[in-house]
Amino acid sequence: MSLIEIDFERPDNPVDTIETVAALNDWAFERSDEDEITISLGGSWCDYHVSFSWMEEVEALHLACAFDLKVTEPRKTEVIRLLALVNEQLWMGHFDLWHKENVIMFRQSLLLSGGAEASSAQIEAMLTNALENCERFYQAFQFVVWAGHSAADAMSTALFETAGEA
Repeated sequence: MSLIEIDFERPDNPVDTIETVAALNDWAFERSDEDEITISLGGSWCDYHVSFSWMEEVEALHLACAFDLKVTEPRKTEVIRLLALVNEQLWMGHFDLWHKENVIMFRQSLLLSGGAEASSAQIEAMLTNALENCERFYQAFQFVVWAGHSAADAMSTALFETAGEA
């Protein structure tokens, strides 16, 4: 049951705005259908594959950012512990373990109910937030998956701030 019964027509698909932002920034992208676009961006540690999906039924723009780091079965429990520790540090978005592919991904949504439109600034802010968090915690996930460290040890390494450059 809706609290307000107003019919409106959304003027633009937010994925069109994302395609424009990607084209203006010369980012490699693929538009798989009307409601989804995937952008590939290089980071310091790896390449990131960012998918934006417009979910009209809930009026939300969903971002999923995955990186190439497969979680092996013996490391799943420790990765899940690390996910909980990492997610406590985040204000926007969260990391998940996508069980279908055993991949870690960052997810975030932008609610656009009532006909609200996503601006290019909002889209860039979502993308920046996703990439900054993936870059910040990538090594922690690597320490757990490949080096066999505990979630607590990996987290303390990820939160270590350095000053200056060598």
